[in-house]
Amino acid sequence: MTTVFPDTGVGPLLRDWRERRRISQLDLALRADSSARHISFIETGRSRPSEDMVLRLAEQLDIPVRERNALLVMAGYAPRYAQTPLDDPAMASVREGLDRLLAGYEPYPALVVDGRYDVVAVNRGIALLMEGVAEELLTPPLNAMRITLHPAGLAPRILNLAEWRADLLAQMERQIALVRSPELRTLYEEVAAYPVPDRVDRGADGRGGDGSRERTPSFALPLVIEHGGQVLSFIASIATFNTPMDVTVAELAIETFLPADRETAAYLRKLLP
Repeated sequence: MTTVFPDTGVGPLLRDWRERRRISQLDLALRADSSARHISFIETGRSRPSEDMVLRLAEQLDIPVRERNALLVMAGYAPRYAQTPLDDPAMASVREGLDRLLAGYEPYPALVVDGRYDVVAVNRGIALLMEGVAEELLTPPLNAMRITLHPAGLAPRILNLAEWRADLLAQMERQIALVRSPELRTLYEEVAAYPVPDRVDRGADGRGGDGSRERTPSFALPLVIEHGGQVLSFIASIATFNTPMDVTVAELAIETFLPADRETAAYLRKLLP
């Protein structure tokens, strides 16, 4: 006789993750050193997976660390990954490392955000760009999406706002699909509803009327923003920790902004020597 475990719920969750990753039961079985039959039994509740199997499947499906804990609990096991507050003494080395990284990137802007896009740390380059942002948006917890897209934030100074806004919203949609967070969904609905300033978008290269500004490289969408009458252009990159073992660390993202032209680099070096 086959025992069915309808109350665990881990089977349907694993099936949902597998289908979202567009991986067949056979492919997943081969990756996890199992069999398609066993994967099928797990997904239908006819077999209860071991703790090791849950973790192996989660690894092969690239499931976020927070969601791996949820899978373990649904399967009847204790969470494997801690969620240590960033201000905990045990996280001192992480904080110090982030601070050194941000300081080392100056004068160019860089910041660290968590899984809700709340700002964890910034350097002087970011602080410079946030000059003129409404005080209400600078009250902790600061949120990078609100600061960027709010009409009282950076939005009026972003010269290619339509492109940059669309890219940020698409990024949030991908994140919501990955973690299915109600908090992220609420934030997305809020920032997507912000009114867009009624002005002509200057496009991705930020060129002025005389067309003399150096053209931004086309390999990535730049952030083109005005500061003190100067047009600045940046290429953004995002880095995360490799193989994190803590939920807090897993959800941290380091975003850096590389000057996309000589004028931007020179301007920042002048203001932040």
